[in-house]
Amino acid sequence: MEHLSLEDQERLAQTGLEVGMQNRCGSFFQIDQDVVQTTCGAEGIEMLPIKVALEKYDWMRDYYWNAVPADADKYTKYVAKQETPQGLVVIAHPGVKVAMPLQACLFLREEPVQHVHNIFIAREGSEIHIISGCASSWQKERGAHIAVTEIYVGKGARVTSTMIHNWGAGISVFPRSATIVEEDGTFLSNYICMQPVNRVTMYPTARLVGKNAVARFSSIVVATPGSFLDLGSRTILAAEQTSTELISRAITTGGTVISRGHILGEKENTRGHIECKGLILKDGTIHAIPEIEGTLTGTELSHEAAVGKIARHEIEYLMARGLSEDDATATIIRGFLDVKISGLPEVLQRQIDDAIDKAESGF
Repeated sequence: MEHLSLEDQERLAQTGLEVGMQNRCGSFFQIDQDVVQTTCGAEGIEMLPIKVALEKYDWMRDYYWNAVPADADKYTKYVAKQETPQGLVVIAHPGVKVAMPLQACLFLREEPVQHVHNIFIAREGSEIHIISGCASSWQKERGAHIAVTEIYVGKGARVTSTMIHNWGAGISVFPRSATIVEEDGTFLSNYICMQPVNRVTMYPTARLVGKNAVARFSSIVVATPGSFLDLGSRTILAAEQTSTELISRAITTGGTVISRGHILGEKENTRGHIECKGLILKDGTIHAIPEIEGTLTGTELSHEAAVGKIARHEIEYLMARGLSEDDATATIIRGFLDVKISGLPEVLQRQIDDAIDKAESGF
């Protein structure tokens, strides 16, 4: 980290990277295709480069290209054909619960394409929190990041995954991820992208295969001029008494946002809800596509979507109470983006709040 420019250090800090690890119990850092740091001080938690994990444990092959098919699309095929896989494996052994998050930083500095394959495994009764900070160098004008992430949440386990992106205006990003959640397991996914980027396409899927499994997806995104964000999340309710919630907040200041959400209810006594809200600050496009699909009578699915602009009377209301027009607008935006996520550790909620605060200066 200390060998990077001050500008790059600041960009990484905005993704949640803590060099001193004051609030982290483990860290993984990859620059382009080089793993430059892997450390973990939490007992019962392993953080390993994927190449090391595959060599160390024969059973890792059961998790390798299982949740995400290698031939899902051209991006997964690209990662699968690489002779030397790069990326992170996190293993939480049974019953291990860590209060402080692990951090994983992926930094695109010089190479035209960065590819990674991550696998997170939470064994029965374990609990982990992972902050993934992804960024490009301030000097990087063009490039691509392709990431495959497979997440396995065991019986009664809990995984919180918070991803914060800070790319450049010429960077294209193609995450491909899927999660399998077993009985009584909980998966919380948070995604933040509030800085310029060329293109992001992602549609993470959670498959709830065990009774009482839960998945919640929350996303906060801003599309600046020239940005194209095709985002969403999908949950398959494949076991009884499973539930899910998909929440998204999108703002455009001139870019395009496609906000997708899909819930498939395959079993009895299942519940799901999609909430998609978009705010148009300047010329731009927000396209909300909520989709609910039930295959039997015992599933309860719902959705709501709204796209619009800041109401003038709301600004005038705040101005009448002493705020300037700019401050009134910023207050409304802050409230729109203020998504409090149930069960999120305080340190992760602060991370999201900090990202929102830093982005507001750009509106």
